[in-house]
Order: sequence, then structure tokens, then C-alpha cells
Amino acid sequence: MRSPLAIDVGTGLVRGASYVPSPNFDQRPPGAAIELLIVHGISLPPGDFTGEWVEALFQNRLPPDVHPYFREIEGLKVSAHLYLRRDGRAIQFVPLHLRAWHAGASAYRYRIACNDFSVGVELEGSDDVPYEPVQYEALAEFVGALASSYRSFTPDALVGHSDVAPGRKTDPGPAFDWERLRALIRAREPGTP
Repeated sequence: MRSPLAIDVGTGLVRGASYVPSPNFDQRPPGAAIELLIVHGISLPPGDFTGEWVEALFQNRLPPDVHPYFREIEGLKVSAHLYLRRDGRAIQFVPLHLRAWHAGASAYRYRIACNDFSVGVELEGSDDVPYEPVQYEALAEFVGALASSYRSFTPDALVGHSDVAPGRKTDPGPAFDWERLRALIRAREPGTP
């Protein structure tokens, strides 16, 4: 059973998530606030939901000789704030007040460099494989915690990686059910019957 997710604003850590620090982060620009949540999908190797390879990637310790795809991405320096496994377990790599390197070259509503003002959440999955119900539940819970912890963020400020990097990225893909996520978020809002 997964632990409930809550945010310690002082540390930027998510209670209920394991903390596995990534070196792939830096400071947000002065005055930058969390205004956007970017949903990603990832599996390593692509389509494989076993192993700890995503954690290894975000910690710069992915062994290039284990799989041909790992050699293709050798030297890549990326991270995310939070990673939701298929069983709903949450792993945090970067405190929320810091800038994780998840969106790359990106733009949202005529603003570039989305990493400056966003939180990146990776879901273990792939574009064309349905995500697990527990992943939607954990993500909705996290969205609620983010909205109650940071006044700059509203629960409708959700996009996919493909929305901020069209033509370059496709995740979380057509298998991701945005309406399901939004319904879960609405059901968690205070005053919802």
C-alpha cells in the first residue's frame, strides 16, 4: 500500500515519497514560482516496466553496456521532481523549490524554459500502454498537495511534455487519460460531494 503524499514546503520534499537525490538540478531563477505541472511518461528500456533503470538515469549511473538504448542516451543529464511507479510508489529526485531538468527546450503560453516555473512528474509507462489506476490516484493526490502548498499553482495548470515540446516529445502519449486525472482532481477538491 502506498503512503499518502503531502508536501513539506520548508524542504521541498514530498512526504510519502522515497527521496533519491539527483545531481541534475540547479536553482530556479530569482522570483520564479511553481505555476505549472508537466506530466511525462518514461520506461527504460522503452516499454520495460521492471528494474531500477529510471532511477539510475536520473542519478547519472545508467550503465551503457546493459542495453543498446542505454548507449543512445549515454551522457544525458536529466531528472524530474517526482517519479510514480506503476504500483503507485513515489520517488522524489529533486526538491520542489529547485529546478529539475525535465522539460528541456520548451514553451508554455509564450513563455520559454518551462523548467524555470514547473514541476516535472514522470509516470512509469509509455505512450501507448494504459497507465495504472493507482498512478492517476497518486498524481491527483500530488496535484492537490501542490495546490494547497503553493499559491502560485492551480490544479488546472497541467500539461504533457508533448504540449510544451511539440514535435520533439510525445509523452505521456495517447494512452494517458487526461479526463480521468481531472475527474480525480475535482473529486479531491474541498466541498466536492
